[in-house]
Amino acid sequence: MAKQPKTRPPHAARRAVRRPPAKPIASSPVLPPMTDSLAYARSRIRDVPDFPKPGIVFKDITPLLANPRAFHIVLDSLAERFIGEHIDAIVGVEARGFIFGGALAARLNASFVPARKPGKLPAAVDCVRYDTEYSTAELQMHRGSIVEDSRVVVVDDLLATGGTAKASAELVRHQGGHVIAYAFVVELSFLGGRERLLPTRVESAILY
Repeated sequence: MAKQPKTRPPHAARRAVRRPPAKPIASSPVLPPMTDSLAYARSRIRDVPDFPKPGIVFKDITPLLANPRAFHIVLDSLAERFIGEHIDAIVGVEARGFIFGGALAARLNASFVPARKPGKLPAAVDCVRYDTEYSTAELQMHRGSIVEDSRVVVVDDLLATGGTAKASAELVRHQGGHVIAYAFVVELSFLGGRERLLPTRVESAILY
């Protein structure tokens, strides 16, 4: 009589095979949170007492500019806030606003328009006078710099009382543009400049 072949119980085929746990796959380094990055950039800003006059503590950004990482952090922080938005022009305020405004315009594929002190622009200009925290000043912009109905961001290194930024916005509006936001590297929040610029959006990378 032929022997019947032995059959395995049904569950035998489903019995799990134990294997050693897999080793985790190495991933690319994780960048530090933006707050940590901006703290690094902030650490590259130095205080200069009694400049431009006694009792003033000046926020000097030249060490930040000399540090490529800090410079990129600030530009990335500001640019990311406008990614996906339609920006026609960046207005940079003389003089340090040129540094950040030109670079930001390139990143956002927008035109760059300088707002300058008197006597710096060679062609016909529009001008506006305004009060600063130190004195009375004037800004000028070439006529025809802003296309009518353009969406514009005004950029400067520092927001203090907001007078300079507001004057730049007046030049933009005089030429038919719309200031959709202000962007600053440093904001001295205790001076209340943001409130002076409202209800227009204000973006600042580093707050004091």
